[in-house]
Amino acid sequence: MAKALSKSQIATAVAEKAAISKKAAAEILDYLAELAYKNAKNSFTLPGLGKLVLVNRKARVGRNPATGASINIPAKKVVKFRVAKAAKDAILGVKK
Repeated sequence: MAKALSKSQIATAVAEKAAISKKAAAEILDYLAELAYKNAKNSFTLPGLGKLVLVNRKARVGRNPATGASINIPAKKVVKFRVAKAAKDAILGVKK
């Protein structure tokens, strides 16, 4: 399996494609992340990739795997990323 691209590799690729400096491309990536963090509460969509959403998880009863004892897991908010259909089709191929 190939290694994941680093931030600098992504910035380099964006800089080459958009004919801008690597520094400007890295600033764009930083700003995009910052924008996603600020707007995740209302959901943040990256067109063609997916959507960041804030989800309320209900309280539930779980089990301690070591002892088998029941434990109460409190309700909490979690951030999820929902992958867009276009991204799924591009990566996995279109189902027939």
